[in-house]
Amino acid sequence: MIRLQQIATSLLLALFPTATWAEVCDKARPGWDGQAVGMVGEAVSLFLSPAGIALLLISLIALRFRHQWIGLAAVILWTVFITVVTMADPTGVRPQAMVEGCIGPPTLFIVAVAAICVGIVLYTKPRTGGTDGSES
Repeated sequence: MIRLQQIATSLLLALFPTATWAEVCDKARPGWDGQAVGMVGEAVSLFLSPAGIALLLISLIALRFRHQWIGLAAVILWTVFITVVTMADPTGVRPQAMVEGCIGPPTLFIVAVAAICVGIVLYTKPRTGGTDGSES
């Protein structure tokens, strides 16, 4: 009977946040205020990161000058950034931080970046056809 109570107590305590969970958010988001981060908050956080700002600037340059090669570089760098954000987790704390609430799902960020990349590709594609009437 005592053994069963110990097991039940251990399982019950395992459900509540512990000091190890608190350390996860200290590592993942040092300035976290305790509010749960959703998809919008995570997207804003990723876009406002140094890499996100740099990639936004490269994307704007590609669009402003309508330059294919800069656009290609921007799309490749966005792809690398998303891969690092979603797959590279050397510490292994990302899933625990998502459970704790200090990191949100990156779904909205991925969709927004995909839309940016499609826009870059379509806007910087080579222009075909002419208006000088030389087409046959």
